[in-house]
Amino acid sequence: MPRVAHRLSALRVKSDLPPGLYGDGHGLYLQVSAQKTKAWVYRYMIAGRARKMGLGPIHSVSLSEARKRASDMHRQIWEGVDPIEARHKKKIEQAVALSEGITFRECAKKYIDAHASSWKSARHKQQWKVTLDQYVNPVVGDMPVSAVEKPHVLAVLEPIWLTKTETARRVRGRIETVLDWAKARDYRGGENPARWRGHLEQLLPARARIAPVKNLAAMPYRDLPRFMTDLREQVGVNARALEFLILTAARTGDVIGATWNEIDAVERLWIVPGARIKSRKGSLRRDHVVPLCDRAIELLNGLQRDADFIFIGTDPGKPISPAVMIRLTKELVGEEVTVHGFRSAFRDWGAEQTNYPNEMLEMALAHTVSDKTEAAYRRGDMREKRRALMNDWAAYCAGGQHVGS
Repeated sequence: MPRVAHRLSALRVKSDLPPGLYGDGHGLYLQVSAQKTKAWVYRYMIAGRARKMGLGPIHSVSLSEARKRASDMHRQIWEGVDPIEARHKKKIEQAVALSEGITFRECAKKYIDAHASSWKSARHKQQWKVTLDQYVNPVVGDMPVSAVEKPHVLAVLEPIWLTKTETARRVRGRIETVLDWAKARDYRGGENPARWRGHLEQLLPARARIAPVKNLAAMPYRDLPRFMTDLREQVGVNARALEFLILTAARTGDVIGATWNEIDAVERLWIVPGARIKSRKGSLRRDHVVPLCDRAIELLNGLQRDADFIFIGTDPGKPISPAVMIRLTKELVGEEVTVHGFRSAFRDWGAEQTNYPNEMLEMALAHTVSDKTEAAYRRGDMREKRRALMNDWAAYCAGGQHVGS
């Protein structure tokens, strides 16, 4: 027996109805919520799946209009089209059409502005901007983001893929991220043309095959006294920053971001705020307290205090770049040596040349240790033992003598 259509009337739709569904026929229902709001819904089956689609509230969609919309949905189903999917596709097409004036450059800026606060350093934000401006924007920056396709991505990557492979890898990932963001904002549709797996990997050789990873050498601790002698003969803030980094066994980013208000001149301490130190999982850490040796205090006293940052670069008020310490190390050694390797040298020296506990060495490097261990080494007597450790390290750097607790 065929289903009865048009069971509702305009009067009944406007009447005071209890919450529930009221059928009009052919899948059209009036839905009354617990708050007595009323809206039209269309219920249907397609490919064995029950679905429900909203058609609008009664104050915007009349009974006759709701029936017309339901009839259109019914026709789509007979043609094998899912009305919900069709509506979603139409919204995307409309959004893309409206966003034709939104360029890749604009999307990249919006993405950076939205996410930069979650990145662990200002340097990361700067790297994004530099790589996009240098390699990507000259090719696709002024194109509508909806129009960026595989040939455009390849036009960016192919000129640098074999010669600057690591840079090209990062550029590809950043293009993919911006395009994913644009799709999430309905500025474009379809597959991401910068995707690697199952896509560009078929067109470009894998990084490992053309540019095997070459780890920069770490300076052995036995070579450090001679290096420090050469370093102390250098003038300028870059040399003092590198020397301070070695004497404190600190990370590059911590030294670059160091400010004068982190220095306790009375207690001779450098207190790196936990907000500037992150664990591998990204969680915030406790403050890292570094006892300062005589030489560290001396070089700090020789610097000007005309800005918040301790080690000021060429731009007024801004700290030095990490690259200057890498460049200085290479100039003194004659080959490229990783600056981070000075921390490894400190750790090896402590393990092979001293009797200081491993836990103390780990704390000196701002590595995570147990809360119980950290609590012990925060006590006054243990802090003095840590001060002795850093003084012994400074003495070794100055002359290479065998010292240690």
